[in-house]
Amino acid sequence: MAKSNDVIRIGVPFLLVSTLFLAWGLANNMNDTLLAAFRRIMSMSDLQTSMVQFAFFGAYACVAFPAAMFIRKYSFKSGIILGLLLYACGTMLFYPYILSMGSRDNATRRLNIAQTFNPVGAVCGILVSRHFILSELNAADAAERGDMSVAQLMEIQSHELSAISGTYMLIGCALLVLLAIIILIRMPKFKDESEAAPVGDTLRRLWSNRPYRFGVVAQFFYVGVQTCVWSFTIRYVMSELDCLEKDASMFFLYSILSFTLFRFVFTWLMKYVAPVRLLMYASVMAIILTGGVIILSGMPSVIALVGISATMSLMFPTIYGIALEGMPPADNKIAASGLIMAILGGALLTPLQAWISDIAGISASFAVSLLCFVVILGYASAIVYSRKKSLIYAD
Repeated sequence: MAKSNDVIRIGVPFLLVSTLFLAWGLANNMNDTLLAAFRRIMSMSDLQTSMVQFAFFGAYACVAFPAAMFIRKYSFKSGIILGLLLYACGTMLFYPYILSMGSRDNATRRLNIAQTFNPVGAVCGILVSRHFILSELNAADAAERGDMSVAQLMEIQSHELSAISGTYMLIGCALLVLLAIIILIRMPKFKDESEAAPVGDTLRRLWSNRPYRFGVVAQFFYVGVQTCVWSFTIRYVMSELDCLEKDASMFFLYSILSFTLFRFVFTWLMKYVAPVRLLMYASVMAIILTGGVIILSGMPSVIALVGISATMSLMFPTIYGIALEGMPPADNKIAASGLIMAILGGALLTPLQAWISDIAGISASFAVSLLCFVVILGYASAIVYSRKKSLIYAD
């Protein structure tokens, strides 16, 4: 009976918190489809649509450190409640917007397991966008919309934007239900030793920790490349296969499914191969596939693009886990906030790739993604080399 009570006491909160990964993936990947939608609705350039990602990922850099301080002062549950409340409010803001328009040894492996909920949310986000947003877009392109009367254009845009706002408001309602449940559920309490550590001392220790310091850099480029690849998947497929957003979104779905499948594959492989070595091998494959996206054309290039997602599936949690490896408990929250702030890469590198796409073509723009994978490979290789060197000296 006691064991059954423990399962409920720990299992229910774990399940609820795991749904946050799903909600995160849902929002993240609906953004990727929004780029294609806004580009058609408002006849925007790639650079202009990339501002959606700039706002979304830029928020991480602004909020990560204050969020760590908030959780440190109050509790993880308080942080979850505040985050969900802000998320729900954000979805509801689409309505006035439319009106104005008219164990430490296997910690890295455990993190990979937990994050499998994220791509599940991503798949949900793509399916929701495909059936409720992209399917409602009028096929008229920028030139055809330019020839329409103001009344005709506003009627089309009003319908398309209503599809977006209605979808996001329904998501907001679901989030409010989840928020209410989390408020009512008692969360298990964990001993927190970080409160006694002065922030200044923690920051000095983190700066002197090379694997962590360069892990933040690697995370910056990883989130940048993930956002670049997924933001331009639909646009790239439309260009290479001459199809509309709804059909191109299926290849985005295939990308997320391959990402999800290989998350499980890499998590299994981590029982036999060190995570950092898998990160190095995956980076090499990502570089090769990105080269294929740049050089090839038609279906082969689209297949290479889908394959990139498979190689990316282990990167975020693995870089995160490696950077925090051996971290004193007192430094964990601040260290984690630094890695979350590195999500700023998605805000800064996506507009860069968009700008290159506008002036040199979408295939050439993937040179930005290629550079990002080279940086990640450099980080993984450096960690492997340093560990090998340490073993030699230890012997």
